Amino acid sequence: MSRTHPDASPRTASEIDAATPADRDRWVDTLRAGSLLVVVLGHWLMVSITPDGQITNALAVVPALQPLTWLLQVMPLFFLVGGVAHAHTLESLERSRPEPRGRYAAFFRARATRLLRPTLAFLAVWVVLGVVADLSGLTSRPGDAGRLARDALVTVPQLLWFVGIYLGACAFARSCVTSTGAGASSSSWCSWCWPASSTSCLSAAGPSSSATSTSPSSGWPCTSSGSLGVTAGSRPLAGGRWPSSVSAMGLAVAFGPYPTSMVGLPGEAVSNMAPPTAALLAQGIGICGLAVVLRPVMARVLARPRVWRSVVLGGPFAMTAFLWHLTALMTILLALRALGVVQPSVASWQWWLTRPLLFTVLAVVTGLLVAVFVRFDRGPRTAADAAAEPRGWVDPVAAVSAGVLFFGILIVSIVGVDVLGNRPVFFLVGDVTPIVGFAVLGAGLLLLRTTRPRAPRT
Repeated sequence: MSRTHPDASPRTASEIDAATPADRDRWVDTLRAGSLLVVVLGHWLMVSITPDGQITNALAVVPALQPLTWLLQVMPLFFLVGGVAHAHTLESLERSRPEPRGRYAAFFRARATRLLRPTLAFLAVWVVLGVVADLSGLTSRPGDAGRLARDALVTVPQLLWFVGIYLGACAFARSCVTSTGAGASSSSWCSWCWPASSTSCLSAAGPSSSATSTSPSSGWPCTSSGSLGVTAGSRPLAGGRWPSSVSAMGLAVAFGPYPTSMVGLPGEAVSNMAPPTAALLAQGIGICGLAVVLRPVMARVLARPRVWRSVVLGGPFAMTAFLWHLTALMTILLALRALGVVQPSVASWQWWLTRPLLFTVLAVVTGLLVAVFVRFDRGPRTAADAAAEPRGWVDPVAAVSAGVLFFGILIVSIVGVDVLGNRPVFFLVGDVTPIVGFAVLGAGLLLLRTTRPRAPRT
């Protein structure tokens, strides 16, 4: 994703506004940060611990809250703006690299590096926490404490499914741009709407969890490649016809076999996410189409220097906050439980009244984690390799690394990080363990490393 990084010294709203290129799409940056913020707030609202020590989902406890997911399921927006950013990057890369050999590898390597640096830092911390929990005997302890520790080592890393799916979207970005005929122009917003909403449905690849989702479906790999190969004919639906998608979702939920919730819930006989249903696809297209329709209005709002300044200053921290917000949530929930603080019943008036206080505490803890780990998100920029010697073999190797990384991240997100416990979890066709997941991830990283540019021969 393209980002605006403020200088080290504070700048006024007017200075930031003046420094922003005239052709920059401010709505893209706003949707990117805003969609991740909505996910963070949604998780903070939904995840809770029952009196008997079970990690659960408030939506399953109180079905009346499930319509909130029609708005909280905003991952389609992130993939939408990701597609627009990919189109910009690919066009820029084509201008800077007339030689097509190595161009795909350069694109994917740059995208993967930006995603994997903060992700690997997150995994490193949680692997250490898992090792400490095992060596101290916490994970083998009977009762609530041991179960919560084991659940935490699986539940918190689940959010990495998004990283895996996004890497998959990056891998197919060139094909999607070619098939849709989309560039970085305004029309690419609409041509990316179908791929974005369809790809977001791959949250069905998310792991089995009592808190956030349901079992993975073997159908999502087909959805991935199919959604990214759509044609530009989806453009009218993406914009002016978005109410049709919303209506279709409503009818599917009201009169069809589909549940109200657009996220997976524990114990439900039918899930909209495993496999992705027509209702979930309609919801994704609808929310992406709404973003397209609102774009002209929001462009005028974001032209105000103070509004744009808040996006510029907050945007660079969004990904790091996303990675660490469940860590903050689990820390606070476990601390409250250890202190004997009884949580009010979900959806009770006491529960609603305490949400602002809980969110404030979680924002502070998440902010502290972001302050520590944002350096990995910013990281050193990938050096431009336009002058590097073209090597035709790096493109297919980069494509293979994309597939291996895709599965490595997804396996880890499903089985968790308890490498010493190494408990198997079902994935697609059989049981896999954390060691297997990290081995696949490591293989993908090694393959990606081989595609790094080398200096031209003298």
